[in-house]
Amino acid sequence: MMKTFTPDSSIASDVIPSANYGERNRGRLPDMIVLHYTGMPDVEAAIAKLCTAGTDVSAHYIVLEDGRIVQSVPEAKRAWHAGVSYWAGEEDINSCSIGVEIINRGHDWGYPDFPLRQIAAVIALCRGIMLRRGIPSHRVLAHSDIAPSRKKDPGEKFPWHSLANSGVGHWVQPAPIVRAETLRLGSISDDVLKLQQAFAKYGYGIPVSGRYDGPTMDVVTAFQRHFRPARVDGIADVSTLSTLHALLTNLPNDDDQAGAG
Repeated sequence: MMKTFTPDSSIASDVIPSANYGERNRGRLPDMIVLHYTGMPDVEAAIAKLCTAGTDVSAHYIVLEDGRIVQSVPEAKRAWHAGVSYWAGEEDINSCSIGVEIINRGHDWGYPDFPLRQIAAVIALCRGIMLRRGIPSHRVLAHSDIAPSRKKDPGEKFPWHSLANSGVGHWVQPAPIVRAETLRLGSISDDVLKLQQAFAKYGYGIPVSGRYDGPTMDVVTAFQRHFRPARVDGIADVSTLSTLHALLTNLPNDDDQAGAG
């Protein structure tokens, strides 16, 4: 078990050291923040799981519903929060990221709204990390973005727009949902190929085959949860495509996008 340590964030109210951590590979410095929900009905059990030896999971920070923030792993160390994941050419997400677990029961347990005090705390925490670490806003991501076939968190109720209003995360106003032709499971076309190329350019791990397969549908679903939460159905409609292209258009240039890779 790690001895107690001084929190990296001035707004962390408690330190509960986790037994589950290691060194960042190749001396990587974190240049990404990944947001999760705990997905368990019991708060104490969720914290225990993240801190107890043998569970093989941890996060740097845990944000409680009342806005209190617990740090469990020092930012310099590698927490075990991302699992098998990918973003923008990077497969060892744990080595290049700060993991933030947000207490919320999740989709399997009723999926309540995130309290305003909790979101305010997440924003303040992320702003501090971004400032200290020089992390650009487009490198604040959902667990579902980096593991779209496995994860839903923090989900479509998470108010990414509120974070973006405070400078945390990349966001554009989602394009309105209209009746029109769509790309969906089973489609095979150049349009599907272009869609997959656009998602890959943004950072998603997606097969670029021209075939709208299961993994492609998973990526579209994950994208909608984050960037177009009004309808999450895995169908690439005009709204989804327009929102994706608007995000690509106002991304920083490639030099910024490359991060510390």
